[in-house]
Amino acid sequence: MTESELLDSHRQELRRGSVVLASLLALREPEYGYRLLDVLERAGVPVAANTLYPLLRRLEGQGLLLSEWDTSQARPRKIYRTTGDGVLLAKALQHEWQAIGMALAHLDPETTKGEKP
Repeated sequence: MTESELLDSHRQELRRGSVVLASLLALREPEYGYRLLDVLERAGVPVAANTLYPLLRRLEGQGLLLSEWDTSQARPRKIYRTTGDGVLLAKALQHEWQAIGMALAHLDPETTKGEKP
């Protein structure tokens, strides 16, 4: 395995856990799945369609997302949006994400130079 492949593999593992949070945050504004893929990609959280759609169904089953069909276009689309419970979970996960970031920064000697223990 090359260094690049190794980095890509670990980067993918790191991002995998962030897709739930990213989706809950992004879907505070109602959106359909294909468009959400683009929103996440542009935000730096790329995800494959075959990963996103099962995740959306799972989050909907957990009551964290709602969906409805938009039939105003020639091609009906399923629109998702984050529920109140989803917003609360997103805030808790975001807080946890920030705590992990701070913990990692404290573990990195390069970011703690000059700080007293």
